[in-house]
Amino acid sequence: QVQLEESGGGLVQPGGSLRLTCTASENIVNFNGIFWYRQAPGKRRELVATISNIGGTHVPDTLKGRFIVSRDTAKNTVYLQMNNLNLDDTAVYYCNAMQGLTDFWGQGTQVTVSS
Repeated sequence: QVQLEESGGGLVQPGGSLRLTCTASENIVNFNGIFWYRQAPGKRRELVATISNIGGTHVPDTLKGRFIVSRDTAKNTVYLQMNNLNLDDTAVYYCNAMQGLTDFWGQGTQVTVSS
């Protein structure tokens, strides 16, 4: 059973930065892709970043320039660098991995942006 573990969340002031980490229990190149989602209270889960098994990345236009996704295959880890955070970025951030038709989820990490 694949396991994903997120870390790096916390409380940050507006304009601050955080780097989230998603560590997988197996080689991340075995997955079709690794995805970062977030879900704010009362809102639907939202895709915020994607990195494919060959390292291609995608961030929605609304977050481009602030969110950067990267990986370290030697550590089976994917990172989400979040800069210039604002109140709307407050959410639980989840790591998701696709392997064939199966997807796996981490437990999530809370990001709170507040002054």
